[in-house]
Amino acid sequence: MPSYTVTVATGTQWFAGTDDYVYLTLQGTDGCSERHLLDKPFYNDFERGAVDSYDVTVEEDLGEIQLIKIEKRKYWYQDDWYLKYITVKTPVGDYLEFPCYRWITDEKEVVLRDGRAKLPRDDKTQILKQHRRKELESRQKMYRWKEWHPGFPLSIDAHSHSELPRDIQFDNEKGIDFILNYTKAMENLYVNRFMHMFQSSWSDFADFERIFVRISNTISEYVMQHWREDFMFGYQFLNGCNPVLIRRCTEIPKKLPVTMDMVECSLERNLTLEEEVKQGNIFIVDYELLDGVDANKTDPCTVQYLAAPICLLYKNLEKKIVPIAIQLGQKPGPDNPIFLPSDATYDWLLAKIWVRSSDFHIHQTVTHLLRTHLVSEVFSIAMFRQLPAVHPLFKLLVPHMRFTIAINTKAREQLICECGLFDKANATGGGGHVQMVQKAMKDLTYSSLCFPEEIKAKGMDSKEDIPYYYYRDDGIKVWEAIKSFAEDVIHIYYESDEVVCEDVELQAFVKDIYVYGMRGVKASGFPKMIRTRETLAEYLTVIMFTTSAQHAAVNFGQYDWCSWIPNAPPTMRCPPPTEKGTVTIEQIVESLPDRGRSCWHLGAVWALSQFQDKELFLGVYPDEHFVERPVKEAMAKFRKNLDEIVNTITERNKNKKLPYYYLSPDRIPNSVAV
Repeated sequence: MPSYTVTVATGTQWFAGTDDYVYLTLQGTDGCSERHLLDKPFYNDFERGAVDSYDVTVEEDLGEIQLIKIEKRKYWYQDDWYLKYITVKTPVGDYLEFPCYRWITDEKEVVLRDGRAKLPRDDKTQILKQHRRKELESRQKMYRWKEWHPGFPLSIDAHSHSELPRDIQFDNEKGIDFILNYTKAMENLYVNRFMHMFQSSWSDFADFERIFVRISNTISEYVMQHWREDFMFGYQFLNGCNPVLIRRCTEIPKKLPVTMDMVECSLERNLTLEEEVKQGNIFIVDYELLDGVDANKTDPCTVQYLAAPICLLYKNLEKKIVPIAIQLGQKPGPDNPIFLPSDATYDWLLAKIWVRSSDFHIHQTVTHLLRTHLVSEVFSIAMFRQLPAVHPLFKLLVPHMRFTIAINTKAREQLICECGLFDKANATGGGGHVQMVQKAMKDLTYSSLCFPEEIKAKGMDSKEDIPYYYYRDDGIKVWEAIKSFAEDVIHIYYESDEVVCEDVELQAFVKDIYVYGMRGVKASGFPKMIRTRETLAEYLTVIMFTTSAQHAAVNFGQYDWCSWIPNAPPTMRCPPPTEKGTVTIEQIVESLPDRGRSCWHLGAVWALSQFQDKELFLGVYPDEHFVERPVKEAMAKFRKNLDEIVNTITERNKNKKLPYYYLSPDRIPNSVAV
């Protein structure tokens, strides 16, 4: 009688061993074997991280193995079992690999195909076609779209983390408990001792140092020492945690009536302001999105304020970007003066603080929440709904969707919900952040997620003109490495554009993203279908880059750049000044966050800047969803390209007082998971 050797690998996520009955069924082209019992309760198989082997004898030749089925039946109590993979050695000595990397819960069963990636057209037998269809039907019932707020990208239909499918939950829910993490962060930073003085003001800038944790040779300490300087202010638009807003100014907007007389002392080339604009030396950051957004009113004891500044910047002879004019509102007028570097010290400093505060709000809600977290969740849901596990694009994308739906669900549960943690310290809490996302959706376009295209559209693509834009330089390198990897995988499975057009699962995936994620808005520019391999490569690069590199660039620098409170105030407690010459140091300190909000803010930026336990970084794919040699070779090439980028960035950063490392691949997690 033919005999098969079956090897079962259990994941380290599992803490003991399943005390259930476990059955295996092999299904071949020539029929189905009888059900085989692999494990009984108390046999101590399937321990955490174990690899167990079994000899399975069948009465007749099964032919080519099409599917295997694993069943778990309860003996005493319910437990979950994380199955990594199964390998089968056939009677003729062939080895078949069946990737799983899923939880088997309750008295459930899982049916697996061997690990060779297949497009829909590759399945010839009815049994494989049926398995493919049933898997998607099952997933579409589990992964349902839901509108969290009108105008938002749709998200997962789950009210809490515990309602999510087990396969996408965190292994340890406590690890992503925002309340617990923020509290621990404040304890670790020794700031919880200030919380009983929640609404009391600090005395002066030096007083903020009492809650500032000094870590030798860090960016955060350098920021604390140099935050007042115009160079530091301008540098952050290029390489801070929100390096996406600055654009080259091609025309001074009418709503910012800056004159040559105002800025002449800041210009260094003996040119007029108009000539500087024509030569490409003037840049602008406009916070128009904040205009009309309601400030946080959840605390009746503390009035909070927002502004919508416009900031004009100048590239000086050293090719450094410095501010030359700031208007704190969108409508010019006598009560909305244009502040200048030549103004009184505290006038100019407060104007810059208002810009930094506005930048913080845009960063948190638009750059970070909308354009990485929410967009990545759209990609994740669509992938689970429309791409079966055997599809090559599922295998390619699934590492980049790890824990994304879970972290977003937890955020909606605790962080950005009504009366959530976001309301405690942020002026855009209490609903302002919702208004911001709704307004920002009009600018969420496909082209704006194409990194090189967006950099060029802002006029920021010239290395010669703007030599210190490391976010651009490193981002381009990572984008190109990801795109090259995507192209390699595409050419393995799609031999022509026609094959791309005929892939009904790919087209359903793309349509789901457009219709549900982008709400079917034609102006978003998201494609409704993909017709060429070239377009597919770009599309996949957008997904993988957004979920990995873009999120890393705007997330993990939060403690570095925002922990010194005056450099990134999460709220302002006095309105913007309406005239010059009246600002005092006391007024500035009174405007800044009180002690309690400062502590919440510090805990938040610390917690959000930490990597997950056992983080997986870009190009590291321990779960072997692909089994084919050509794809493994493409992965090795990808890792080599990423290693070269790491070496280049490491060499550049040597001896730099302000190193830029957020887009170094060894610091880029594969997915949005924090």
